[in-house]
Amino acid sequence: MDRPSLDEYPRRTLIRAGLAFLVAALLLPAAVSYVSSDTLELGPGEVEQPADNTTYVSVQGFHFAGYGAAKKPARLVAADENAEMKSHFEGDDIGVNWFYEVDLRENGNLFVTSTYPEGTTVFEFDPETQEVVWTHRLPGVMDTHNVDRLSGDRILVANMREYDGQTSNDRLYIENTDTNETEWEWVFHEQYPNDTDGGFKADWTHVNDLDTIGEEDRYVLTSPRNFDQVIVIDRETDEIVMRLGEDDDHDTLNEQHNPDYIEREDGTPVIIVADSENDRVVEYERDCGDADPRLGAGTPPEDCEWDLVWSVDGFNWPRDADRLPNGNTLVTDTLNHRVVEINPQGEVVWEFYAAWAPYNAERGTDDSHGPTMSDHGTTGNYTVSGGGDVGPASRYQVANGINDFGSYTPLESQFESLASTYAHVEPWFRPVGIGSWAFLSAVIGLLVALGWGLGEVVMRRKRIVSGLKHRVS
Repeated sequence: MDRPSLDEYPRRTLIRAGLAFLVAALLLPAAVSYVSSDTLELGPGEVEQPADNTTYVSVQGFHFAGYGAAKKPARLVAADENAEMKSHFEGDDIGVNWFYEVDLRENGNLFVTSTYPEGTTVFEFDPETQEVVWTHRLPGVMDTHNVDRLSGDRILVANMREYDGQTSNDRLYIENTDTNETEWEWVFHEQYPNDTDGGFKADWTHVNDLDTIGEEDRYVLTSPRNFDQVIVIDRETDEIVMRLGEDDDHDTLNEQHNPDYIEREDGTPVIIVADSENDRVVEYERDCGDADPRLGAGTPPEDCEWDLVWSVDGFNWPRDADRLPNGNTLVTDTLNHRVVEINPQGEVVWEFYAAWAPYNAERGTDDSHGPTMSDHGTTGNYTVSGGGDVGPASRYQVANGINDFGSYTPLESQFESLASTYAHVEPWFRPVGIGSWAFLSAVIGLLVALGWGLGEVVMRRKRIVSGLKHRVS
């Protein structure tokens, strides 16, 4: 019996066969890469210059509505000089969902800020024995990104998301962990116009970082992210004595993370900060004209400006930048899922892949506050270069494709904006192990399948309605 020719098949059957083939072809690359990828790709990228010590990385992980992604856990990871993974500690081991700030203490232990659905857990971790040696919980203190351990049993807390439905009570405070008493408190709504960043809401300040600076920890450097600024507070007077940036001044800072305070050899204050939404790392120097710019000199913030002396762009939502003693900078390139050491010209000399969404990194040395770029002799604006393009830390090829497509056209700026938005959104949905183009192909395949399904429902609507009536009766 002869097989029928294509012309003899019903048109709808041919369309369905074509759609089925198209959907399968679009889904296949993502399916193959996902099934074959059973690791988290924690390990070395390109290493041109071995590190001088161990690098500790807090990997935020991914949870949504209380559920975690198996391939996106919270981890505390150690990488050796050649960016090979030495050890890792899972958030599940201590009952937390997210890891945020990690600080290296003088005794060699790590002080880690982590959160769970009902509050915050801070703990001290011995990286040699892989043991938690001290733990303190802050129930009801939600989604805290940074807690600093001071002398004795005192901790300094960046307390965000304190909202009673009408007023934001976001604050900084010092707590004695033995007595649970509050020794000092600084409330943002008492210091800022209450219409800042559009007014009170559940996440008004998103204050994500703090450090004590100056003699006897008198001053607090902190980062109210949603206010697009970094400030220094005098704990003796509660006054803001330095301010870099202002609300909605996105040319200076745009929802930054983890500023570091260092000083030039002449005492001029310098702030290095991960300028997250601008996808860059920046270094600013304080300029007060004829007045004394130094910390403690008493020069009011409004009498001073900040000069941008060094920047490196081309990252994807960086959230930490530490100046190393050798003049290089350790950058947590969050949505490229990697930590990199760059030289002053922005060239990657050391790279560690750290899926999923690394938050903070510390190089194992007593002093991460290296020289300023002015003292080093390298200033200017650069673009990050070098590093690898494989694994979950790969650059976002789709975003780059959008940029390339729009280049040298009248809509170039619109395409750049679309590429930036796509690069920031895609990592939250793209599974680890699936490439950028494969993920886009799968999304298109699912949309085609959805459209096909809706089309079938429309074409068969009478039969469906009749069947439902028959069942009901």
